[in-house]
This record gives sequence, C-alpha cells and structure tokens, in this order.
Amino acid sequence: MKEAGPRRERPRIVVMGGGTGLSVMLRGLKEKPMDITAIVTVADDGGSSGILRSELQMPPPGDIRNVLTALADVEPLLSDMLKYRFNTGAGLAGHSLGNLILAAMTDISGDFVTAVRELSRVFAVRGQVLPAAGQAVVLHAEMEDGSIITGESKIPEAGGRIKRVFLEPDHVEPLPEAVEAIRQADAILIGPGSLYTSILPNLLVPKLAEAVVETDAVKMFICNVMTQPGETDNYTVSDHLKAVHDHIGHQLFDYVIVNNGDIPLQVQNKYAEKGAKPVVLDMNVLKSSGYQVVADTLVLFKTYLRHDADKLSHHIYQLVQNWMLRKR
Repeated sequence: MKEAGPRRERPRIVVMGGGTGLSVMLRGLKEKPMDITAIVTVADDGGSSGILRSELQMPPPGDIRNVLTALADVEPLLSDMLKYRFNTGAGLAGHSLGNLILAAMTDISGDFVTAVRELSRVFAVRGQVLPAAGQAVVLHAEMEDGSIITGESKIPEAGGRIKRVFLEPDHVEPLPEAVEAIRQADAILIGPGSLYTSILPNLLVPKLAEAVVETDAVKMFICNVMTQPGETDNYTVSDHLKAVHDHIGHQLFDYVIVNNGDIPLQVQNKYAEKGAKPVVLDMNVLKSSGYQVVADTLVLFKTYLRHDADKLSHHIYQLVQNWMLRKR
C-alpha cells in the first residue's frame, strides 16, 4: 500500500488572468498562508506594453508588471514608483517606470522569463509570476458578422458581438513551469479580468488548458462585477461561463464567486456613460448547470468599482481549505 505523502500546510494556488482585477485580488491573497503562482497573459498590444513589444521584440510587460507590483513586499513608495507613468518627454510619455525596468532587465538577461524571475527576487515577490508563454502572441477575434479583428487592444473597439477569440501562433508553447504549477496546484483561480482579452488568452494556450482540465485541483471562476463595453455587453454570469466552455470544450469550474451586493445608482450611472452595467447574477441557470455559487457583497467603490480584496481572499481561502480537508 502506497504511503500518503507529507501533508502540505500551505495550499498551492494558481491564478490565471491579467489586468487590474487580477492585481486587486492578488493584494488580498498574498496575505493568506498560501503559495501563489500567477500565470499572466502575453497578448497585450496597447499603450506602453504595445510600444515596447513592437520596438524591442519582447513580450508585453504591462500585466506582468501589475502582478509583480501587487505581490511585491516593498515599501508603498517603491510600489508607486513602479506604477508611475511619464506624462511628458519624447519617447517617455505614456511609459510606466515598471515597464521600462522590465524591458531593461530583459535586455540585460537576454530573456523575458529570466527578467521576471530576477525582478521577483529583487522586489521580494510573495509567490511566483510566470508569463503564459515565453513569446508574445497575437490575439484575433471572429465577430458574429464574420469579420476578423486583430490585436487585443482593437477587439473591444470593434463594436460588435464576439463569436470567438484565437491566438497566433495557434500552437504556442507554454512555459514548462506554468504547466507544472497547474499540475501541482490545490486550487486554480480564473478571473477576474477582461473575459476575451485577458482570461481566455491564457486558456487558449493548448497545454495550459489541458493541464487545467486534467488537474483534480478545485477550480474557481471569479466573475467581473461590471460588463465591459465591446466585450461582454449585456452578459450575465452564466454568459461568461458559457464563453469559457465554448472555447475550451469543458465545464471547468467547481465554484463561481460572484457579487450580489447592491451598486449605488450614482455609481451605475457613472459606468453607464461608458456602456457598462452590473453583471446579472442568473442564479437558477448557474445552479441548474451544476455550479456551486458563492455570492456576497464583494465590491468597493472609490474612484472605480473594485473587488473587495479582503472579502474575496477570505472566501477563496475557505473554499481551498475545505477542498483540501475533503481530499485527505
């Protein structure tokens, strides 16, 4: 009879996505006793990331920089410096200091993955940050009218309804460390973030998706609070999950974590000016599809609506702990 391996006191979790929502969540998760690996999209082609990607032939640094900053154990001033964006200066305007540091380290080390690893060490990052692939990828969208939109930053601007997204090259290789992290994980967290341009690009890397499907880790989807103009207009929670299922061919998730708290009307009106509105929680559809739903008031509003990182990380940690107890 095979002896049980040593019991792990710190759960291993893998978080996949990109954008601001992922960074907000990670700021809460890093305070929990968990070993975190963040797998981050390399499809970004807009703004500072797009310029550096094009001019230096490197993967886009923006989402990676946001995650490094979120997980870094540094003074607030250094965190602010990494996020600082130059407003003036020929060639500097629009670039964030963190992106430029990542570009410099890539040039020094000769390799983007090594640059991320070294900066993680310098900034005392609590966890492991990995690009989904060692090369930049191009994201395409087929719209419902049959047109093809090329470029992550161009897709939300197209104004139509997205039928599917796909990568070029279509058989991009993931980092072996990313695949291994998924295989060793106790929990896989996907979202929050832009559904078609941050979340799905990770799952479209074939071997990453296969690893997520095959692992017996608990899988959670953290749904966005608001719809995103040009991506998820009028989407319900189940519409988000259907898009993942349609792209991957599997119902991935055990749990769906959603906001059911009221959003003040004045805040809704502010977002409505840009075409966004609260994601409708269609609870009956979710439950009839077999998902277990964790619903709570998970939003905070300052300048923008954001997930409540403390509450969200508490729910995630409890779900992971309960899952591990059941497996023992």
